[in-house]
Amino acid sequence: MARLQLKNVNKRWGTFVGVENFDLDIADQEFLVLLGPSGCGKSTTMRMIAGLEDVTDGEILLGDRVVNKLEPKDRDISMVFQSYGLYPNLSVYENIRFPLRVRKVPREQHDDMVMRAVRMVELEDFMHRRPAELSGGQRQRVALGRAIVRKPTVFLMDEPLSNLDAKLRVSTRAQIKNLQSKLKVTTVYVTHDQIEAMTLADRVVVMNAGKIQQVGTPTEIYDNPANTFVASFIGSPAMNLVEGTLKDGVFQGEGIRVEGLPTDVSGNITLGFRAEDAEIIEGPGNISAPVYSIELLGEASMITWRLGGALVSIKTNKEYRAEIGETVNARIPSNICHLFDTVSGAVVAHG
Repeated sequence: MARLQLKNVNKRWGTFVGVENFDLDIADQEFLVLLGPSGCGKSTTMRMIAGLEDVTDGEILLGDRVVNKLEPKDRDISMVFQSYGLYPNLSVYENIRFPLRVRKVPREQHDDMVMRAVRMVELEDFMHRRPAELSGGQRQRVALGRAIVRKPTVFLMDEPLSNLDAKLRVSTRAQIKNLQSKLKVTTVYVTHDQIEAMTLADRVVVMNAGKIQQVGTPTEIYDNPANTFVASFIGSPAMNLVEGTLKDGVFQGEGIRVEGLPTDVSGNITLGFRAEDAEIIEGPGNISAPVYSIELLGEASMITWRLGGALVSIKTNKEYRAEIGETVNARIPSNICHLFDTVSGAVVAHG
């Protein structure tokens, strides 16, 4: 069983706090994604799990065993790095085989174990090539093969797709999801890309400034963000956020007015709604303002207004056309609006 627990884990360098009170229980075989901007503490958290960084306070447990003081090689964890970390003078076969040699796995078992991994990452035709002869996607598959060859208890993946182009990211993402499903190994995956998080994860941990902002399934985090940071980080485009005031169920902001909201909330409020949940209309609506930009996305068009200091976008059908500067109206149903405290950013009410 590969249940992984982090109990009130902290990481400090002098007065600088990298990770603060990280408390999480990761289930056996779960695919967990740590998501957040650069510098939020996600890679530091992964490096503490791997044993590459010491824990300042708290405990990390693998199964029932506290592993804080164990060397990385004794934790039965495999890690895939952003930079691949391949040996340039070794073939694909020998790169994948290398962990078996280091761990002194009996030599007679090597070929079967390596070939199993090679087949899983679909590199049978490239076994005798060296890394310089491979594409970026193929090198990443070698790194994956090397990680899975010895059947570790936990996989750690630190932004493994960030060096790939957009097309390769999509195909390699699908392969990672498929591999994890077949291998049934607990996986912790670090990324700053919310699309990767939404498509890969069983659960997502959104981090900022060293702290957990929200933990949940991709659907929970997308539909019910805990604060304005999560709302602005998840989604493509991110949730629209407009500051204003709420009184007697009526929200009023610059260029926007929405009625029918909760009457038990009042004061300075940030209104949030998703681009796909509102609609362009002909008559009077909640927004009536000049178009700031229009973008054809392929499957839809995106209309954007500037309302005060905020850019607000709504998706509409791909045939829709409007000129920049033309006044366009939009309707925002009150039941899809999220309300956040403008000062703290915490959610007050969900639509």
